[in-house]
Amino acid sequence: MQIAIVLYERFTALDAIGPYQMLGGIPDAEVVLVAERQGPVRDDRNSLSLVADRSFAEVPSPDVLVVPGGPDLSAELRNDVVLDWLRTADATTTWTTSVCTGSLLLAAAGLLKGRRATSHWLALEELKRLGAEATGERVVTDGKYVTAAGVSSGIDMGLTLVGRIAGDRVAQSVQLLTEYDPQPPYDAGSPEKAPADLVEQWRAGNGLSLT
Repeated sequence: MQIAIVLYERFTALDAIGPYQMLGGIPDAEVVLVAERQGPVRDDRNSLSLVADRSFAEVPSPDVLVVPGGPDLSAELRNDVVLDWLRTADATTTWTTSVCTGSLLLAAAGLLKGRRATSHWLALEELKRLGAEATGERVVTDGKYVTAAGVSSGIDMGLTLVGRIAGDRVAQSVQLLTEYDPQPPYDAGSPEKAPADLVEQWRAGNGLSLT
């Protein structure tokens, strides 16, 4: 089983690494990092690079497709090379997935039209504008399409997919061995739980990037 994780300039690192860590626990899985061209790709902080070992042309038909997000996808949403490859790869995938604003790329490629999907909470209106039925749920499955909300939810999406592909026992083993047992020091991980003024600050566009 070939699992392709897409890289592009200014992707969010955990969006890619979370699913990479979880899905790599599937027996006999080949997890490959792909981009327009082979080589290092910088993350959204411009301080970390992941290496794409394969180009899009070398991975035409993965079994599982994972599209991470980033704080500014304006260039990629107009990148026909990326969008065309997503359509081509999706034609033969068993699962097509995204994390955070990666769902905007799937939607821009026309793959989520009329489908239930999620994204980062700040991007839900844009996801709706691109034709998806946007929901604020953490992980959403609609047919073969599995989308995850913001950043850390990619871990949940990956673990969910491990269970679907390899069974509960394997998924439980992956969770155990990664010691994924969240106990956050704050309860502010969603707009429903965070202080209202903080939520409004981010809705107004103040502060740092999405990550």
